[in-house]
Amino acid sequence: MSASNSNFLLTGLTLSDGTSSDIQIAGGVITAIGKSLPKNSDDQVINFNGSVVLPGLVDLHTHLREPGKEDAETVLSGSMAAAKGGYVAISAMANTSPVADTAGVVEQVFALGQSAGFADVFPIGAVTQGLNGEALSEIGAMADSNARVRVFSDDGNCVHDPLVMRRALEYVKKFGGVIAQHAQEPSLTKGAQMNEGEISSRLGLKGWPAVAEEAIIARDVLLADHVQSRLHICHLTTAGGVEIIRWAKARGINVTAEVTPHHLLLTDESATSYDPIFKVNPPLRTHRDVEALREGLADGTIDIVATDHAPHPAENKECEWQEAAFGMLGLESALSIVNQTMVQTGLMNWESVADRMSYAPARIGRYENHGQKIAIGAPAHLTVINPTQTYRVDRDLVASRSRNTPFHGMELTGVIQGTFFRGLPTFLAGKLTSIHNPAIQSNGIQNEGGTAK
Repeated sequence: MSASNSNFLLTGLTLSDGTSSDIQIAGGVITAIGKSLPKNSDDQVINFNGSVVLPGLVDLHTHLREPGKEDAETVLSGSMAAAKGGYVAISAMANTSPVADTAGVVEQVFALGQSAGFADVFPIGAVTQGLNGEALSEIGAMADSNARVRVFSDDGNCVHDPLVMRRALEYVKKFGGVIAQHAQEPSLTKGAQMNEGEISSRLGLKGWPAVAEEAIIARDVLLADHVQSRLHICHLTTAGGVEIIRWAKARGINVTAEVTPHHLLLTDESATSYDPIFKVNPPLRTHRDVEALREGLADGTIDIVATDHAPHPAENKECEWQEAAFGMLGLESALSIVNQTMVQTGLMNWESVADRMSYAPARIGRYENHGQKIAIGAPAHLTVINPTQTYRVDRDLVASRSRNTPFHGMELTGVIQGTFFRGLPTFLAGKLTSIHNPAIQSNGIQNEGGTAK
């Protein structure tokens, strides 16, 4: 497939409203939508045999590790994983080395994303210097930089000091930014290893109480209301947290929230194996929490799905539970899990998926060229999924540099058929393409593993 020809006719598609349609692409934009579109002489025709097409996915919570931790992930490898998962835009968290707390670091990450060419990479700036929760970082300089940062987070750490949090919320008001809070009261979670409950007691692992998350959420929605600023809650995990967000929205507070795919699917019962692959921050919770998260995502209390893609090298996971790093891979399997937990169960339709995984995250992040409805003249950022096809996850076939997927060996439903970024395919027919970046050789890696069935 030649990069010199950027005209495509995509046939056999099902739009998110259930109607059948073709889509024509030229010059990076959608030029026609309709049934049985005529082929132009220079069109490359791709038939998707009834697969569902969505606006390109946007992730508001991705750990790319570069700079400083390239053994776990790079901007390039993470962007390739994103393309395999149907993503056209990802948000690089600030907990790198050095921390992304200056204009120089966020501009470096932004430039690396542009060079990689598989997705737009939007750096997230740290709220505080060094993620230490004390002095504010160079928020204004990062906002004015070439990266145009609009989302700030100390993710991995909570901005635990209420005065610092208030000042940060006030600061970002000037340019329409948002503070994305990792809600974890540190005094209640020191040494915590997993969800506090029956299973943690049985395993002898220190518990992580739900109230540690809920107390910070409650405090911060009140702070956001007080200063009239935007607040975003990262990786919501508890039923109580869902209720606090629901209450805050009913009151008109400008708060949004995200849930991860792994918190929609897995519970703390996974930890009974003592396998650190299931160790994640915040921890896997109970069946009751999972049900509440699914209901909250379905009714719009939870605004978006965000992956919290957190790669780690093998030595940080293949060790005793207490010594293992927190985190799981997520980019390559996210849409499959949402399909399996939300669409196949009847809780959400495809238009709702488009909202939670494209429109809303782009709106929260202020990513102007993303999260647009599939329409003539819109950027040709597209994700195509066969919602009934299954595949078995194989950690040895992921695009990420790391292998810490908790879904290894699991059969998931929903196979990515194609990802189009700026009108060109980055992932097609089971292969990453080099069409955006000729320096990268195409390969045949499948959707987070294995052979589709």
